[in-house]
Formats: sequence, structure tokens, C-alpha cells
Amino acid sequence: MAATSVATPARFQFPRATLIRYGEAPVRGLVEIGQMVWFAMTAVGQIPFALHRYRKELLRIVAQMGMGSGAMAVVGGTAAIVGFITLSAGSLVAIQGYATLGNIGVEAFTGFLAALVNVRFVAPVAAGQALAATVGAGATAELGAMRISEEIDALEVMSIRSVAYLASTRIVAGLIVIIPLYGLAITMAFASQQVTTVFFYGQSPGTYNHYFHTFLRLNDVGWSFAEVILVAVVVMTTHCYYGYNASGGPVGVGEAVGRSMRLSLITIVVVVVLTAMAVYGKSPNFNLTV
Repeated sequence: MAATSVATPARFQFPRATLIRYGEAPVRGLVEIGQMVWFAMTAVGQIPFALHRYRKELLRIVAQMGMGSGAMAVVGGTAAIVGFITLSAGSLVAIQGYATLGNIGVEAFTGFLAALVNVRFVAPVAAGQALAATVGAGATAELGAMRISEEIDALEVMSIRSVAYLASTRIVAGLIVIIPLYGLAITMAFASQQVTTVFFYGQSPGTYNHYFHTFLRLNDVGWSFAEVILVAVVVMTTHCYYGYNASGGPVGVGEAVGRSMRLSLITIVVVVVLTAMAVYGKSPNFNLTV
């Protein structure tokens, strides 16, 4: 009898093209990281040139980022969105903190939790996510639309430095806008946590204010602003990179927005955690005793 061969099911076959594609994925990732780092260095390096030559464009972007345009301006633009997001985040910290501390009978320390967690973690992350979802995503969509409609190429033909004109100005505008926005954000976080703890849970205002003001350090607030400024640089650079290098028509612009948002949400948390570890890793700068 002739020997019969058993065919391998299709789901167990690995075509050579598939192996090559998956094998090249790490290389493509490294190439993209290198391109992103080079773009960031170029955009940051051309900031002095952008401040000197493109001041009007910088002022326009600052106004657009701060209050928005069109329908966004009606509700207050980015400022209103940042305020509402941090308001919600502060309320959640108060709710979870009061319930958790109440389980061990030390709910009076909710003010301590507000002074510690909001400044070091919650407010920078919430403000960064709001910046990425509003200003960052808008920058990616705007630059992506300019790329696929060949407007960026037209700028290059007119001897305009496209990276400085489009990316450097937006990075500087993000740094200018984030400072007052974060001041609003941290104020809303503090106010929402105090209102939730005092008015909804009935804690004494004196007890809350005592622990809050005791553990709220001016140095922590300063480091918090430094964290959010670094977050703003990373967010704006990431979104400008994906928008500047978008391809594939309107679909490609949508993909660029999604990829930039995904990377921004990850890098925001990474930057805040690494900064907190660098600043407070050796010493938390507080002594809590009962």
C-alpha cells in the first residue's frame, strides 16, 4: 500500500511572509522611536527660532489652546474641560479616601490624603490627560490634515521651516497654557475634595483644614507644576509628531490621532511616576503619627 501523507491544518501553517512581518516588528518599533526622538530634538532645538520669527502664529495657537474655537469657545474651551476633569478626580479621591480611611477609624486624615495624593499624582495625571484629549488630539488632527492636503509641503516650498512653524510653536504654546490651566486644575481638585468631605460626609471643617494645611508643602506644589510642565512637553511633542508624519488620507489621520492618544496616556503616567520616584523615592517628606 502506498504511504499517505497527512496535510497540516491551515491554522498550524506559518507562512514565511508572516514570520518576516512579525520578525520586523521590533525593528520598525526601534526605527519609529528613533524618528520620534529626532523629531523631538529638532522641534525643541528650533524653539528660539520660532519665538523670533513666528510670534503671531504662537499667539494665535495660545489663544486657540486656552479658550478653544467655534463651539469649544462657548463652554470655555480647554480651561472648562480641565476644570471639570480635575473636579471629578478630586471628588473620587475624597470618596475613596474617606471610605478607605474610615475602615480603620482614621477618616480624620482625609485632609492629609488630599494634600498628598492630589498634588503628587492625581492632579498632574488628570491635567495631562485633559491636555492630551483636547489640545493634543486637536493638534494631531490639524497637522495630519495639513500633511495629507500637502500644505506642509507648500510651507517647505515657501522656505518656511515647517517643524518650527507647526511643532515648536505648539510646544511653546502648550508650556504657556498649561501653567494657568494647572493652577485652575489643582484649585478645583482641592475645592471638590473639601466640599465632598465636609458637606457630604459631615466631617468638621476644622479637622479637615488642620490636616490639609499641615501636610500641604509649598515644595510639593512646585514639584507638581514641574511635573505637569514636563508632561505638557511630552504630550505636545507626541501629538505633533504623529500629526506631522500622518499618511494614508483621512483614515490615516484618524489612526494617527488614536495612536498619539494611546501613547500620550501611557507616557503621562510614566512621567508622573518616574518624577515622583526621583523626588520622593528617598524620602516622602512627611511624618505621620497618631
